[in-house]
Amino acid sequence: MFRRFSRWAIALPVALALAGLSGCGSGEPTSASTSASASAGGGGAKEVTVFAAASLTGTFTELAKTFEAAHPGTTVKFNFGSSATLAQQIIQGAPADVFAAASPATMKTVTDASLASSPTTFVRNKLEIAVPKDNPAKVDELKDLTDSKVKVALCAEQVPCGAAAIKALDAAGLKVKPVTLEQDVKATLTKVELGEVDAALVYKTDVIASAGKVQGIEFPEADKAINDYPIATLAKAPEGDLAKQFVDLVLSQQGKDVLTKAGFEAP
Repeated sequence: MFRRFSRWAIALPVALALAGLSGCGSGEPTSASTSASASAGGGGAKEVTVFAAASLTGTFTELAKTFEAAHPGTTVKFNFGSSATLAQQIIQGAPADVFAAASPATMKTVTDASLASSPTTFVRNKLEIAVPKDNPAKVDELKDLTDSKVKVALCAEQVPCGAAAIKALDAAGLKVKPVTLEQDVKATLTKVELGEVDAALVYKTDVIASAGKVQGIEFPEADKAINDYPIATLAKAPEGDLAKQFVDLVLSQQGKDVLTKAGFEAP
């Protein structure tokens, strides 16, 4: 390998010199200079990294396909999870281009750190009670979750869906003792899908996304605990232009159509 490299290193200056002589005054770039330009990164593949709330998994994955089709050679890379966790990762220096949070409070931690500015609220989401398809605990309304015999899963309090659940329960004057507190809404819903709990408070969009694995039960107090979802490009975005274009897609009519079809509400 070393001998082969040495012969190439010696031959290259000679080849370049001959190419310079043969092309002198022609005004055309030589093949060597074109190759050097390409290797320097011109026209290379690009990647835009989006940190997004777990409840946006389905819709953003769909929008990413549209974005990649409109930007050949560009890949959208996602980090889905709890908005609170994602915000902390951004503050701690994780490289990202776009942040889409499930609450203004989690976005504020990023803007307060001067890592994003002028976030835009693009959708709203509200809670439903998710139960297994056969609803073994016969849950019909929010107060049923206070029954000690009903196993309930909630999102952790610091997670937007957890904060919304507490707000809804407070509005109803109810106290619930969950058997588990999960770190994002997808994990909370999974507990219901697997039959490990009798009910959970999750977003309406996640019930829809379950494609019939669970059934959702609406309750009036959910209207008092609606979450606004803000999105912003990040100040240290490695791909600032692409970040802005992805946000523009989310805010476009096409983006709105995808989101509302999934159960999100207009802000």
